[in-house]
Amino acid sequence: MANIWIVEDDEDIRQIILYALRTDFKAIGFESGADFFVTLENKEQPQPDMVILDIMLSGDDGLTILKKLRQSPRYQSLPIMMLTAKASEYDKVKGLDFGADDYLTKPFGVMELLSRVKALLRRSNPDNSKEYTYQNIKINHGQRTVTVDNETITLTFKEYELLYYLATNKSIVLSRDKILEVVWGYDFGGETRTLDMHINRLRQKLGVAGEYIKTIRNVGYKME
Repeated sequence: MANIWIVEDDEDIRQIILYALRTDFKAIGFESGADFFVTLENKEQPQPDMVILDIMLSGDDGLTILKKLRQSPRYQSLPIMMLTAKASEYDKVKGLDFGADDYLTKPFGVMELLSRVKALLRRSNPDNSKEYTYQNIKINHGQRTVTVDNETITLTFKEYELLYYLATNKSIVLSRDKILEVVWGYDFGGETRTLDMHINRLRQKLGVAGEYIKTIRNVGYKME
């Protein structure tokens, strides 16, 4: 049973989320980022399999907490969903650029929240052990590991999903909109700057192998 942590300072909303999640998951809630990190640093406490973060928090806001988590190699691949009243495209792009995996705005339906949580957990926990090789890149999808010339490459959750999608569709030109729809789990349909930033980071981490990711001008990308 997946362990989901929620950081939400509105007690009513936090309790609604906890009540909804506890049917299928283990879930604990925190009023602030400070309480969240104290528990996270407790070695006797089981670690989260997913985190839901509100952006508008007293003290450290959700984006600050997100950045702190992504700066730690231990939590670079941890699925993180942002939950906020902010609905502008700029706020969504900012959250995704900081490493969020999904973004749900208030007010939200409980059924939609549960659906998104389950989808994100499915993508982060593949139930197969297929291994893909492309040139000197090896991807173990069961373990979600990537090596280049037998050297392990540390990728965030989204960087891995992006590489996996490109590698399993090698030589196929994939549009930016299609990549965002598949990798981010929904039809983003807006500014594609976040995708281009993830591609640049992925190329840097892959080193020389990053040259296999080709930009198709005015269309998207392909692995070749």
